[in-house]
Amino acid sequence: MRLFEILLVLSCFALLVDLLFIKRSAKKIGLGLGIGSSVILLVQLFVEGYRWQLLLVYIMTALFILIVLFRHSEKMVNLKIGKFLKYSLSSLIVILLVVSTALSVYLPVFNLPKPDGPEKVGTQTFHFTDQNRAEVLTEDQSDKRELMVQFWYPTENMNNNKRDTLFPNDKEMFKTYIKSFSASLKLPEFLLDYLKYSQTNSYENVEILPSTSPYPVVLLSHGMGTSRVLQASQAENLASHGFIVVTIDHTYSTFATLFPDGRVTGYTTKMTTIDDRSEVGDIWTKDVEFVIDQIEKLNSGVIESQFKGKIDLNNIGAMGHSFGGATAFNATYLDQRIKAGVNMDGSLNEVEDRDDINKPFMFIRSGNFEDWLANFESDRNSDDEVTKFLSDELHIMKTVINQGGNVIYIEGTQHFNFTDLQFYSELIKLSGITGDINGKRGSNIVNQYVLDFFNKQLKGTGGTLIQGPSDLYPEVKFVDPKEL
Repeated sequence: MRLFEILLVLSCFALLVDLLFIKRSAKKIGLGLGIGSSVILLVQLFVEGYRWQLLLVYIMTALFILIVLFRHSEKMVNLKIGKFLKYSLSSLIVILLVVSTALSVYLPVFNLPKPDGPEKVGTQTFHFTDQNRAEVLTEDQSDKRELMVQFWYPTENMNNNKRDTLFPNDKEMFKTYIKSFSASLKLPEFLLDYLKYSQTNSYENVEILPSTSPYPVVLLSHGMGTSRVLQASQAENLASHGFIVVTIDHTYSTFATLFPDGRVTGYTTKMTTIDDRSEVGDIWTKDVEFVIDQIEKLNSGVIESQFKGKIDLNNIGAMGHSFGGATAFNATYLDQRIKAGVNMDGSLNEVEDRDDINKPFMFIRSGNFEDWLANFESDRNSDDEVTKFLSDELHIMKTVINQGGNVIYIEGTQHFNFTDLQFYSELIKLSGITGDINGKRGSNIVNQYVLDFFNKQLKGTGGTLIQGPSDLYPEVKFVDPKEL
């Protein structure tokens, strides 16, 4: 909970105590509580901002303030009620306040965890259109493939800009965006309205930090049906360590993609068969390749921007979560400009002719990977299409390890511990999509191994963590190729 939310709850209970146990003759106490609570209520509403979880606290606080102030008036009628009714009403009020407070705690206004790198982080968003590629995920044959792409980079923030909000800070854009977001989750819009207060650790449209050498770049793809918003903390952490990170919204495969003209696209991607995975995977891979084309134009000055000459095109990495992780693998294999890649808990979408990958790569899997392997052993000799596909995928992982890459898994994690969803609410654990591990701990582990990998492969430094087990992170287990 935020500071004035906590103070508001405490003042509400203090007012209730005054009404129950403090005599009417103690005017100074009552007036002090009433005036102080009024100030706290106004500051919370107009500075921190209203949110629906505290509605009962707002109502009770306002009511208690009025009663406390007027009960000391000479004209106030001294109403007497029986003890049973008095304490029954008080008990009901306490229960309602506890419920409202609990909602505030378990559906919090959260901010992304601070990056652990030495640099501040700037961010800038671009709208790119691939005029050479038709949009196949819409019915209009004249549509071209459009992408929203966000850059994260080191900065000094010389102008002392305020931190950027996680979601669009324009009121109308936020409303449009959250409408699509809530529809995908099948929730009323007002339930997600409080997300407008959540902040990143980045500063929008600030200047990139001057450097004697260009920055290596990492492209980051989200999972199927999510958004680049859910990978923001990973992008910030890498950027704070001297990388330019480029997060891509793969249009029509997100819960919402917001374009500069106010259009919002939702999720319309068909994903039912292995062939669908391959076709959509091809679209996403071409998205990554197209964005690299645009990065080259930004670096050369063909597209005017502050990134001219600031990007190290000889050191490009790719990473992603889930389907985005599969895309990172496919793009790393196919595009010679990509030097190394990371797949975070993503099954591959293409395994044909992929077992000869000769670039550094790392698979990071969730905590149930060992159990999955054990269960798969009994089906390994089956001739069905899915089993053969998975067997080929494991063969690729084995090849990656034998060529010096890594396959690791993190105990206590589940699929969405590789996203920022784990920060939204502790209640998410109840769904099983995040594991028992503390969200910030899980996020930090992923960030440290990704950073260590890209430091080694793109900067030529570090590489200690990916050499083998570490006492600092006992949750991380390295997979032996014999297990695959």
